[in-house]
Amino acid sequence: MGQKVLFFGDVGIDDTIALLFAYLSEGVDVIGIVACYGNVSKKQTTRNVRYLLEEVGRTDIPVMGGAEKPMTGEVPIYYPNVHGPEGLGPITPPPNEAAPLENFFQVISLIEEYDDLVIVNVGRMTSLATLFLLYPDTMKGIKSFYIMGGAFNVPGNVTPSAEANFYADPVAANIVMKYAERVFLFPLNVTEHAIVTPGMVNYVHAKGKAPLIKPLLDYYYEEFYKKMVPDIEGSPVHDALTLMGVEKKDICTFYRTRVAVEITGEARGLSIGDFRKSFEQDEFDGRPIHSVAISMNYFTFYQLFMSTMTGETF
Repeated sequence: MGQKVLFFGDVGIDDTIALLFAYLSEGVDVIGIVACYGNVSKKQTTRNVRYLLEEVGRTDIPVMGGAEKPMTGEVPIYYPNVHGPEGLGPITPPPNEAAPLENFFQVISLIEEYDDLVIVNVGRMTSLATLFLLYPDTMKGIKSFYIMGGAFNVPGNVTPSAEANFYADPVAANIVMKYAERVFLFPLNVTEHAIVTPGMVNYVHAKGKAPLIKPLLDYYYEEFYKKMVPDIEGSPVHDALTLMGVEKKDICTFYRTRVAVEITGEARGLSIGDFRKSFEQDEFDGRPIHSVAISMNYFTFYQLFMSTMTGETF
């Protein structure tokens, strides 16, 4: 079996691609999913997760209900124009409210069960930050954290300076960046290059191992990305790249720096790192040094994505 992973997500199209990759991968084994608000509401995220697990025959994976709103106390803003009204593009998952959620704090039992557990967080960081506030000693036992968030030295995708996960709950993002150790951070400036083209989608679909990929990524590309970025050649799979990093660490090149997040004002959600190569890094109020992805090997990404999704060698 592959690396044990506890997955935190706001399951829309991109998160679903990541979970499908994990399902087909021999290098990743998801042992639990924390369903949080983000792309859609927590209730809809839970419905989407249940639907996906039923589709792939993995209803044995526990699903725990995470946060419903950010630590800022604000009412969450959802993005139906990106992921569709239900979060899965053209797909409308059937109601499944009868299926009970595990208590959120069941996460602690899962963490304590495994000695080398990796946490992958590809949505808002509210639930993860909550664990650092309530169980700091327990969280020290996590092997590493793979996080999709931030945008360093490039424009954001929600504001001119901020990426969506950092912007939606900058308080939580800042807590995680301050207290988590052994973090591999996958910011927007790298994940936006993890492009899956329509040709790749059609080939994967023809092989039949991942039938959900075509309707999801066709929608993602045609209904959102082509309209917002007319010259883009496909759909960036931000969350899938982050999870793929667990299996193949050299898929990205990393730069070591402490990270902080601006919490308020016009620069809310701004990712702050120290990229001054001619200076020693400041202490940054005692924060740990994280591994921030600064470039991606597209050929490695292509090979791993296509091999896993088709079962063939690329």
